[in-house]
Amino acid sequence: MRKYYDFSGGQRGPVLSSPSKTRITIMLDNDIVDAFRQQASAQGIGYQTAINQALRAAIDQNNAPVTERKLREILRTELSHLKTA
Repeated sequence: MRKYYDFSGGQRGPVLSSPSKTRITIMLDNDIVDAFRQQASAQGIGYQTAINQALRAAIDQNNAPVTERKLREILRTELSHLKTA
């Protein structure tokens, strides 16, 4: 082990940058975080990865094209409202 290390060229921050990720601070309910930790542990992934996957699925679901199945579901719902009115 050296007696002296030169850190004059060192920089603060993470050792490895993540170009496709952004660090944020977010407040979540304890039960939500616990549930994601349990799911993530069962899947062998990190809980932050599990939260990211759930958020991505929510976004993709809202932007998904309308399929025949979804259209039929919408029509049935709307038609059932007309029958009860």
